Amino acid sequence: MDPWIDPNVADYAIEHSSAPDDLQRRLMAETAEKLGSTAGMQISPDEGVFLEVLTRVSGARHAVEVGTFTGYSALCIARALPTDGTLLCCDISEEWTAIGRRYWAEAGVDSKIELRIGPALETLRALPGDVRFDLAFIDADKSTYAAYYEEVLARMPPGGLVLVDNTIWSGKVLAPQRGDKDTLALAAFNAALAADDRVDVVMLTFRDGVTMARKR
Repeated sequence: MDPWIDPNVADYAIEHSSAPDDLQRRLMAETAEKLGSTAGMQISPDEGVFLEVLTRVSGARHAVEVGTFTGYSALCIARALPTDGTLLCCDISEEWTAIGRRYWAEAGVDSKIELRIGPALETLRALPGDVRFDLAFIDADKSTYAAYYEEVLARMPPGGLVLVDNTIWSGKVLAPQRGDKDTLALAAFNAALAADDRVDVVMLTFRDGVTMARKR
């Protein structure tokens, strides 16, 4: 739970959002059982619903995810893509993503997902020039957010959406000078994004902060 949010409010929001189905609950449970406290890296159920709804509403056909973990967010996005939609998942862990692969297959969305293991920045920069994305979800190492953002934005048409997780960072971005390198990087990224005239930006005070940028 994000410490800067009243836990009662957070629980209320989850209780009044669409509930995860059995498959999603099993994925969350396995992640918690196998990874312990590291499971906190997984997005919350209500954020998963948010990703799914936004993917559907935007009409996205081609999506990219930077940071897949055990596959919950990818599952939500892939379910919302059309039958011929694609989702490129970038992650460095075979172990964590192997959990997600099984659930993607069970959900019948594995044919939409291409998982590439390796440094995400290298993966993105190696893509053919004609690869385009309608939607991106960035939830990986914070110090590289700015570089990830530039790579995906350059591959988007007007109207493309970039979603960036953890941009409030438990409130630490309010006093970045007291934080670590990730806090400093996030604060700098947030300031740069707010001033970027290529996009319309809104930072949502949702969970640990989700910033949405729409390419103009």
